Amino acid sequence: QVQLAESGGGLVQAGGSLRLSCAPSGSTLSSDVGWFRQAPGKDREAVAAIRWDGARTKYADSVKGRFTIFRDNVKNTVYLQMGSLGPEDTAVYYCAAKMASAGSITLDSRAYAYWGQGTQVTVSS
Repeated sequence: QVQLAESGGGLVQAGGSLRLSCAPSGSTLSSDVGWFRQAPGKDREAVAAIRWDGARTKYADSVKGRFTIFRDNVKNTVYLQMGSLGPEDTAVYYCAAKMASAGSITLDSRAYAYWGQGTQVTVSS
């Protein structure tokens, strides 16, 4: 069992930046990791994913060019650097980890077994 914890959320003005972190407690984050978000009244949507070794990444079209996912396996942490934020990015952001790194990286949430509690990101206009 992997317990994940997100941090770094908060309130930011439109056009600003935030960096979210995802770290496990009591374990090593050694599988593919994804970031997802859910805005009020909307379905959860994928944001980005990164392979276990950091060599491959994938992004939702809505964040390409604005967000960067990366990981530091020494610090056992995956990050989501978000820039050019707009009100449409307001959501609870979740990180998730696969049980094992089999197959290609994916933005399909069904592939992820472990989820954090989420961190709120609010972008004011």
